[in-house]
Amino acid sequence: MAKISKQMKAMKAQLPQGKAAVPLAQAVEILKKFNTRKFDQTVELSMRLGIDPKQADQIVRGSVVLPNGIGKSLRVLVFAKAAKADEAKEAGADYVGEADLAAKIKDGWFEFDVCIASPDMMGVVGPLGRVLGPRGLMPSPRAGTVTPDIAKTVKEYKAGKVEFRNDKGGIVHGVVGKLSFEPEKLCENIEAFIQYVNSLKPATIKGIFVKSISLSATMSPGIYIQG
Repeated sequence: MAKISKQMKAMKAQLPQGKAAVPLAQAVEILKKFNTRKFDQTVELSMRLGIDPKQADQIVRGSVVLPNGIGKSLRVLVFAKAAKADEAKEAGADYVGEADLAAKIKDGWFEFDVCIASPDMMGVVGPLGRVLGPRGLMPSPRAGTVTPDIAKTVKEYKAGKVEFRNDKGGIVHGVVGKLSFEPEKLCENIEAFIQYVNSLKPATIKGIFVKSISLSATMSPGIYIQG
């Protein structure tokens, strides 16, 4: 069993008794007290959903633009040609190309965070599924990363768009900012994320959809918040 550090024990001592869920503002207030590291920690939200991950019609996935960004500039790669390629460059894409980029990726290059493609480029992108899929980088119409509106999509991701998909345990994880964010901005981002996930409730779910919500930083324990 891994040994718990003194610092982690001290942080856990500040959590509500019995893992009680607290209002969002209070959870953020507690989390801000954990800002004791020398780097700006990423803040993540985890939502345990009442879904069966094995059922295709109960998969919860999507993407949402957070009102205050995520405190990180994403490296955006775009597969496009001609006018669409020009649109991508003007919108701020970091890498734009066709077969040349596909060849680099096949050779093991993955210096990007988001991969977007115009529909007419799927013949080039399709064969990359084996290497992009496991890394969560494969463009998908459902996620909005296969789209004719290249410029808009690039700008959204550069502004702080977050992608998510439930894991095998039925939990959705999403980055909602940095620990250095003002409390109000963190709360706004978290509320936007929760509201969007709630809007994706599958029609086949009859019971409780969101079972629990936990807020944490890179090196902190989780704090349960009221949904």
